[in-house]
Amino acid sequence: MNKSDAILLLSDGKSFSGTSFGVEGLTVGEVVFNTSMTGYQEIITDPSYDSQIITFTNPHIGNTGINNEDIESDKIYAAGLIIRDQTILSNNWRSKDTLQNFLIEKKIVGISNIDTRELTKVLRSTGSQNGCIMTGKNINMDVAKKSLDNFTGLLGKDLAKKVSTKQCYQWKEGVIDIDIKSKIIKPKKTFNVIAYDFGIKHNIMRILHDFGCKLTIVPADYSGQKVIKSKPDGIFLSNGPGDPDACDYAINNIKLFLEKKIPIFGICLGFQLLALASGGTTTKMKFGHHGANHPVMELDTKKVFITSQNHGFMVDENTLPDNIMPTHKSLFDNSLQGFTRKDVPAFGFQGHPEASPGPQDINKIFLQFISMMKKRSNAKK
Repeated sequence: MNKSDAILLLSDGKSFSGTSFGVEGLTVGEVVFNTSMTGYQEIITDPSYDSQIITFTNPHIGNTGINNEDIESDKIYAAGLIIRDQTILSNNWRSKDTLQNFLIEKKIVGISNIDTRELTKVLRSTGSQNGCIMTGKNINMDVAKKSLDNFTGLLGKDLAKKVSTKQCYQWKEGVIDIDIKSKIIKPKKTFNVIAYDFGIKHNIMRILHDFGCKLTIVPADYSGQKVIKSKPDGIFLSNGPGDPDACDYAINNIKLFLEKKIPIFGICLGFQLLALASGGTTTKMKFGHHGANHPVMELDTKKVFITSQNHGFMVDENTLPDNIMPTHKSLFDNSLQGFTRKDVPAFGFQGHPEASPGPQDINKIFLQFISMMKKRSNAKK
């Protein structure tokens, strides 16, 4: 266990002293809190957390170690980690390493032994703040403050291109989780799907694969004209970090796909980009939705789904044109969670229907995408 000193400095001047957790160094980012009780490995490897420092409200982080199956991307994208207690013992039948060693291997700075309840209350009151974690034997508050002042935050920042793949590739791996796999009925037809990588997670691709999608993953700024020439059955818009309004290249591509009436399914950032391409606007939330227990209501059935969420921007429902029909609402704050286009085959969902581990209530929304592509395919015959 690393006994080096550590400090967390927030942009409002408030600071927390703790213990170094991970490598020694300095990191800056937007400090957000996540209320999930499980899934810390999936959370820290989610590209949607790029440039953010994650505060875990659950005190038991690291107790199941790190395994080789639950990683959602090729690295840790979070700028840093904040936890209450360093785990004394990690124990799980799949565990291959400890969280502490994983952070050191990936060169991630973290802080432990601070009052995460107090920090969360501060963030709920002030909203997400920029923060700096500095660890080591020679902590310099002036250096920390200067680094924090130089961090401009996420508003207006395009991070999708930063985390996106640089090359196109095929995805051929299916779902690992047996419980999820048993609920997936693979259709007889294979659908050619282009998936835009704005920060895509592995489990999204696994589920789409098992539902019969032949997946081609393309960079965030990949040419829309090239996509159209490939004659896809559908287009998937992935999750990702940053301000959706800054991704003008993606918005322009989506407008092109909407004109061609190609079936589109967007989640998280992809949902927001689809809204922007359809004439709506997005706004930055006070502290966002980051957790695995968010109730969302399906408006036509009034059925409530427990969902995983991870977003700091939201679609402003009041700006949506008449050709968009809201389909889901958050029961936490009534924010828009889903919509469908009335005039073209396109829809989106704000939460993470692929969450693993996490609630799988909304997993069925993938079937809507499959049904949409099947309907278009049958219409061509």
